[in-house]
Amino acid sequence: MKIIRRLLPIPFLDDSVNSWALEARLLRWMTMLWLFIGLVVLFSASYPLADARYKDGLYYFGRQLIWVVVGLFGFNIVVNTPIRKLSGISHWFIFLFLLLIFVTLVPGLGKSDLGAARRLLGPIPIQPSELIKPFLVMQSARLFGQWDKLTWRVRFTWLAVFGLVVLGILAQPNLSTASLCGMTIWLIALGAGLPYKYLGGTAFGGILLAILSISFREYQRKRVMSFLNPWADATGNGYQLVQSLLAVGSGGQMGAGFGQSQQKWFYLPIQDTDFIFSVFAEEFGFIGCMVLLTMLAIYATLGLIVAIKATNQIYRLIAIGITVVMVGQSLLHIGVTTGALPTTGLPLPLFSYGGNSMIASLLAAGILIRVARESNEAEVVPINRELPKGRRRRGTTTIG
Repeated sequence: MKIIRRLLPIPFLDDSVNSWALEARLLRWMTMLWLFIGLVVLFSASYPLADARYKDGLYYFGRQLIWVVVGLFGFNIVVNTPIRKLSGISHWFIFLFLLLIFVTLVPGLGKSDLGAARRLLGPIPIQPSELIKPFLVMQSARLFGQWDKLTWRVRFTWLAVFGLVVLGILAQPNLSTASLCGMTIWLIALGAGLPYKYLGGTAFGGILLAILSISFREYQRKRVMSFLNPWADATGNGYQLVQSLLAVGSGGQMGAGFGQSQQKWFYLPIQDTDFIFSVFAEEFGFIGCMVLLTMLAIYATLGLIVAIKATNQIYRLIAIGITVVMVGQSLLHIGVTTGALPTTGLPLPLFSYGGNSMIASLLAAGILIRVARESNEAEVVPINRELPKGRRRRGTTTIG
C-alpha cells in the first residue's frame, strides 16, 4: 500500500498531500476530477467505434487506462521533483523531441494520420509534437525569465530552436498544434515583459506564416472556407462541422443522457479525439457544458493565483505557460467543435483518446502543482526540538 501511495496520486490514500499548499491541493483535486470526467466521456464516445473495428467496445477505453497509469506515474514524479531540476533538464527533452519531429517527416518512419505525419512508426506510436509541450513551456520560461541576463547569442540560439519546433510541426502539417505552441511561447514572452516591438514583430511573423500555410495547402483553405458557412457544403468539406453542430444542438438544456448520443454512431467523424466535446455536449446538454466551462475557469483562476504568488520569475512564467496549454487548448477544442473556430485537429486535454496527449497533459498538470507547492510552502521547525545546553528557546522558526 505504501508503494501505491508513493507512485500513484490517488485521493484519500496519500497523506503527505495534507502538507501541500492550498492551491496545490485544489489543483490536484481539479486534475483528478477532470481526468475522471474525461474517462467517463471517452468510454461513451469510443464504444461504438471500438465495437465496430475490434468487436470489443472497451478496446479504446482499456488502452486509455494503460496510458492514464503511465501518465500518473509521471505526474507523481513531477509533483515530487523540484522545479529547478525539472527545468534544468528540459532542454534535453526539447532537442530529443525536435529531432523526432523531423524524423516523422522522413518517408517510411512517420505514420500519417488524416494526411499529417505526426507519429513515429512502431509498436508504441510516439507523437513528439504532443510530448514536447510541457518541456517547451519550461524552456521558454527559462529563456524569457532570464532575458536581461543573457547574451544575444544565447537568445538567438533558443529563438531559432523554438522556430524550428514550430516549423517542424507545421511541416507535418499540423497547423493547430504549431499555432498553439507558437501562441504559448509568445504569451510567456508577454508575461516576462519583453519589449512590445519584439512581441509585435513576432506576432506579425506568426500570422503571416499561418496565412502562407493556408494559402499553399488546399485542404486547410477549404477548412477555413467551410467554417464560414458549413451548411453550403454539408456533405463535403462542411460535413464534420455540421455533424458536430447537430450533436451540440441535440443536447438541449439537460442532454440526451449518458451513453445516449446518436451522432457518435458513425455520423460524427473522429468522435473520440478531435470532436469528443460534441459527444459530451449531446449527452450532458447545456448544463453539463456550463459545468465543464466553470471547471476550466476555476482551473485557470488557480493557475493565475499560483503565477501571482510565485516569487521566482521563471516559476511565474511556467505557471502561465502551463495554464495556457491546459485551459487554452481546451477552449480551442471547444471553439472548433461549436463552429467558433476553423476545423482543426486538436485534442481535448484529459478527454481525448491518445497516450501522447494524456501523458503530456498529466505532466503539465504535475508541473503546475509543483510550482504551487514551491511558491507557498515553507519548512516549519517544531518548537519542541532539542537545543544545545545554554541556549534559550525562542519559538518556532520558519525557513522559506
